[in-house]
Amino acid sequence: MELLKIQMQLASQIPGNKMTAGSLAKKLFQEKGIKGLYKGTVVTALRDVSFSCIYFPAVGIGTQLFHREGDSKLTSFFKTLGVASVGGAAASGLVTPFDVIKTRIQTVAPGIQSVTYKGIPDTFAKVVKNEGFGALYKGCVPRMSVIAPLMAIAQSVYFIGVAEILFGINTGNY
Repeated sequence: MELLKIQMQLASQIPGNKMTAGSLAKKLFQEKGIKGLYKGTVVTALRDVSFSCIYFPAVGIGTQLFHREGDSKLTSFFKTLGVASVGGAAASGLVTPFDVIKTRIQTVAPGIQSVTYKGIPDTFAKVVKNEGFGALYKGCVPRMSVIAPLMAIAQSVYFIGVAEILFGINTGNY
């Protein structure tokens, strides 16, 4: 789905292009086979696993540092929002290079990208050589701005809903 999302975004830049997700998937499959539909899967997994390895420990540590025994449910809720937001922002910022590499690998629209990339090490080297190390962080601030509230909401829903209702954990008393 990431590959299709990127291709649809790029296709919208070409005047008169009316390609749908279905027609794009069919075209990719016809031209590149099943492997073409999964282009960039390894770097996507690296991005997502790295994010989780940073985010969840950060939230766990933040929870231990800021939540107190006797906090009201409302106080716990706002602390959870804050901890998850900071953890989400930090994790998404730190893994942005994987996201940039993923996007470059998955960009197959002619005329949009003049450099051809062959895997993660090649993409990393070419981006740094041609654009500088800072290019690996292109889009970092917008990405952090999207992920921070998303993770805050998700973590809060977990603590308030799933933790209390399904597991019987009282989130008002840390």
